[in-house]
Amino acid sequence: MRVVVVGATGNVGTSVVSALAADEVVESVVGLARRPRGPAHPKVRWERADVRLTDMIPLFAGADAVVHLAWLLQPSHQEPRMWAVNADGSARVFAAAAEAGVKTIAYASSVGAYAAASTGDRPVDESWPATGIPSAFYGRHKARVEAMLDRFQAEHPDVRVVRLRPALTFKREAATAIKRYFVGPVVPRWAIRPDALPALPWPAGLRFQAVHTSDIGEAYRLAVTNDDARGAYNIAATPLIGPSEFGGLVDARIVEVPRQIVRRVLDLSWRARLQATEPGWLDLAFGVPVMDASRARDELGWTPRVNAVDAVAEVLTGIPVRSAGETPVLAA
Repeated sequence: MRVVVVGATGNVGTSVVSALAADEVVESVVGLARRPRGPAHPKVRWERADVRLTDMIPLFAGADAVVHLAWLLQPSHQEPRMWAVNADGSARVFAAAAEAGVKTIAYASSVGAYAAASTGDRPVDESWPATGIPSAFYGRHKARVEAMLDRFQAEHPDVRVVRLRPALTFKREAATAIKRYFVGPVVPRWAIRPDALPALPWPAGLRFQAVHTSDIGEAYRLAVTNDDARGAYNIAATPLIGPSEFGGLVDARIVEVPRQIVRRVLDLSWRARLQATEPGWLDLAFGVPVMDASRARDELGWTPRVNAVDAVAEVLTGIPVRSAGETPVLAA
């Protein structure tokens, strides 16, 4: 089996490439990225590609599967630039895969694709509407690509399409990149140490799911190599993380703050370029449902090896020491 991974050098891409290269069924992996540099492996070849500009048909020729991960999270003040990669770039990837005769596409969707829910902590399955949270650019973009894939599947019924919808995804090697994308340079690294502050504000009522990136890589490997895998799969580890779970990771008192105040502070600081997280992310965090990952367990045989708390801990402890990976995207 020959697999092409689009967006192979980021948090998820590096783990996907590693998982595929370790599978004896996979004969070769082509990692595509704008800055194609990664760990050497006899099965892996790195190639330069930009989903906005590159003719990807020759790169996909002869591939059995394409894993599409390329996605921009920044610059969040320039949504048209992100749309050109996230939505228009995805359309180009899918069209090129069909033209090249690729029989399997695995796409990196997200919990962020889901519509708002009022189900509390009751998990939902993959039938929940994937129409996004309108106030969050990430949700809008993910929902657009989900709709795009619906049309693609109708037009190309011979192509096996898999969508993974993971929770927030963490690993230690991505710590520096995650700080860059979601915190920015103004907040010092020392302020993110687990023992840095005597009290930590927490948006009242916030709960979220997480998963370790290596477990995401394994999920993609299973989805690509299992010919029966089709449709969407929720990917999340346990436990659900709230103030008590997060409080166990930091040597600080958790102080719950009204959501409206947190959003206002996020909005003002983002507009002032003091931090990198646009306020729609908070709307998304509160709006999306808790996911039931039993389909991935039952049909793919996927089981997370790292629990959600430990996955978050890797990033919290990695940021202060500038933990990084070998690729340009993950470099310190």
